[in-house]
Amino acid sequence: MSRVQLLVGTRKGLFLARSDESRQRWSIEGPSIEGYEIYHALLDPRTGRTGWAAARHEVWGTHIYRTDDGGRNWTPLSARPAYPRELEREVHAVWHLAPGSPGRPARVWAGVEPAGLFVSDDSGDSWQWVESLERHPTHGAWQPAKGGLALHSIQADPAHAARLYVALSAGGCYRSEDEGESWTAINRGVRADFLPEPDPEAGQCVHSLRAHPFMSGRLYQQNHCGTYRSDDAGDSWSEITSDLPSDFGYVVGLDPRDPDRAWVIPEESSHMRTTCQARLRVYETVDAGSSWTPRTGGLPQQHAYVTVLREALATDGLDPCGVYFGTATGHLYASRDGERWDLVASHLPKILSVTASPSD
Repeated sequence: MSRVQLLVGTRKGLFLARSDESRQRWSIEGPSIEGYEIYHALLDPRTGRTGWAAARHEVWGTHIYRTDDGGRNWTPLSARPAYPRELEREVHAVWHLAPGSPGRPARVWAGVEPAGLFVSDDSGDSWQWVESLERHPTHGAWQPAKGGLALHSIQADPAHAARLYVALSAGGCYRSEDEGESWTAINRGVRADFLPEPDPEAGQCVHSLRAHPFMSGRLYQQNHCGTYRSDDAGDSWSEITSDLPSDFGYVVGLDPRDPDRAWVIPEESSHMRTTCQARLRVYETVDAGSSWTPRTGGLPQQHAYVTVLREALATDGLDPCGVYFGTATGHLYASRDGERWDLVASHLPKILSVTASPSD
């Protein structure tokens, strides 16, 4: 990889940040898709050229944009995820996009609000609702969280082409072993302190779910009620919150080269929803969550009342692994090693998402 490119989705469009492999100097371009909220944008790792952006406008509604030149130009697609007319349910926003397995090069998944899963097998030119997820017997436990009822995380398993994980807020995590034909709720051991039964089969408020790209079955989740790890594809979860200053937060980032290394940014309670003690600290684990170390070099440690939203942290997989995050106050930070941070841009619009990709 000769260059690193960040797709930075904001409330006013999509920005590109580019650097070489040293990741010391960055250029900022944009915005593309001006005036739209960009909930999520990514380049397809199967091609490196094709990508999609989930866009929403207060007047013009929800759209999917596609690029075929690595993010330089974006075109709105005529189709978008939509529920059957008889349901009388409108898609308010697309929260997350994910490419399909290498064996299905034109497949794209979309998670939407109100919570639902959609799939396209023609790179976004048409979309089908995955009704099987809503037919799961635990569907009645789904409920709107403060940010709405949304399916916001879609993760593939590197060793099982037909295995897919999804997460909802609030609804919990689910796993499919047959490309979405059927589903299993995978929430055992995850707290739901806001419910009468604190350990239900489903209904947990997951904020972010990530599957390690090279270690099958290794999952991490940042939850409304703690941070968790699974080593058995979600059949059971271990809470790994003990060294963190809060059990609340939105983001989790993984080192693709090391399944035991991850980063989170804890926040105060669901009432405050800003960084703990007004200090911007990124916590790193190198032992799968048994311990956490705050990485604060280059970050403000007083009067930093900021929020980092669920899609706003990304890693690049280089050696050492670069880590990037954006704040709701429009500040974009980069680290070449996951330990010390540089401010790449400030005073951008509210940052909703950050993804990292190779760039030519």
